[in-house]
Amino acid sequence: MDKYKKISLVILVAFYVLAGLNHFRDPDFYYAVMPNNLLYPEAVNILAGIAEISLGLLLIWPKTRYWAAWGIVLMLIAFLQIHVSMAFKAPMKLNSMTVTPFLAWLRLALQFVLIYWAWWHTSDQKKIA
Repeated sequence: MDKYKKISLVILVAFYVLAGLNHFRDPDFYYAVMPNNLLYPEAVNILAGIAEISLGLLLIWPKTRYWAAWGIVLMLIAFLQIHVSMAFKAPMKLNSMTVTPFLAWLRLALQFVLIYWAWWHTSDQKKIA
C-alpha cells in the first residue's frame, strides 16, 4: 500500500470511529435529520453509531478491511435518503447550526465522495474467504 493510501486509511478509520462516537455524544443532532415516520429513532441512532465504530475499527486489519469498506459503502448508500431529504427540507436548524439549502446540497454531494473513498479501500486486499 502506498504512503497516500495509508494516510487515507488512518483518516478514514478515525473519521468513522469519531462519527460513531458522536451518535452517543450528541444524539439530538441525528434525531433532527431522521424521517418523522421512522420507528425507534433511538435504536436506529445507537445501531448506526455501533456500525460506524465497528466498521471503522475493522478497517485497521487487512483481513477485515475488504468487508469493512464494503459495509461502509452499503451503510452510506442506506443513509443517502436522509441527505436527499435534508436537501429538500433546507433551510433547517440542527442544534445551533442552520443548514442552508447550499450546505444541504453540498452535504449530499459529499455523500458520494465518502462512498468512493470507502470503495477505494476495498482494493487494499482482495477478499479473504
